[in-house]
Amino acid sequence: MIDAYKRKINYLRLSVTDRCNLRCRYCMPATGVIPKQRQEILSYEELYRIAKISVSLGIEKIRVTGGEPLVRKGIVEFLTRLSGIPGLRQLVLTTNGQLLEEMSEDLRAAGVKRVNVSLDSLNADMFGKITRGGELSRTLAGIAAAHQSGLQVKLNVVVMRGVNDMELYDFVAMALDQSLAVRFIEYMPAVEDENWQRYVVPGKEIVERISARYPLQEVPRQRLSGPSRDYRIDGVTGTVGIITPVFDHFCNDCNRIRVTAAGQVKTCLFSNCGFDLKPYLQSSDENALAEILKRLVQ
Repeated sequence: MIDAYKRKINYLRLSVTDRCNLRCRYCMPATGVIPKQRQEILSYEELYRIAKISVSLGIEKIRVTGGEPLVRKGIVEFLTRLSGIPGLRQLVLTTNGQLLEEMSEDLRAAGVKRVNVSLDSLNADMFGKITRGGELSRTLAGIAAAHQSGLQVKLNVVVMRGVNDMELYDFVAMALDQSLAVRFIEYMPAVEDENWQRYVVPGKEIVERISARYPLQEVPRQRLSGPSRDYRIDGVTGTVGIITPVFDHFCNDCNRIRVTAAGQVKTCLFSNCGFDLKPYLQSSDENALAEILKRLVQ
């Protein structure tokens, strides 16, 4: 699919739940959010139909997200079905890692190629404060288990000035020691946060701070890459990436559409514009669903 700006849309973010077992400070209020009723959330069969039709239209990569996707019952069986869609080249999953240790083998067997793990601090106390109750040891054990099972691992680190930006070198060292890909993300909260800009560390500053200690070589972007600008350090396989939603918008290169767990499809995570897919899912007419997806892209 080619959109009106001549961008090739080949990447689908598919949310399977709005529920999460953490309350990360930049993602939801401390009190949490009122979860949608079960009947409001798309069934696995409906999600599968969307995925299959999307792949038939040119989607080559699917990222399964939430909430926290691993809290939904039956997720492994669903991932197994997704990975079997003809034409799908990459199936990846984003997780907070709290349930990853016990599920990594099953995820690999289901056809998942990579997990992106949210990890904003290597200090147990700070990790608990950022996630409002998460256990660092569980996420680290999940990362180790994912490696052991053969899954590729990327770490997503939301950098917050005065909160965790003093840990940049610790994360780079982890990437080098464990051959991981670490991506530093500019702080851009999904919830209302007065004066949130005070926490933002620009991507340019992050690169400058890291390159003062490590010589960085930029890696050419791959066809199915996300918005990260990636760098290598000579002699190691681990990489460092920067995602800059605030100071260096990557909209020109955006290649994705997004489907929420409640069936809303949109072109941007922060957009209020999109379509409700539920009416089209109630019909057996596959063409109607395909046409609304193409209409969105246009």
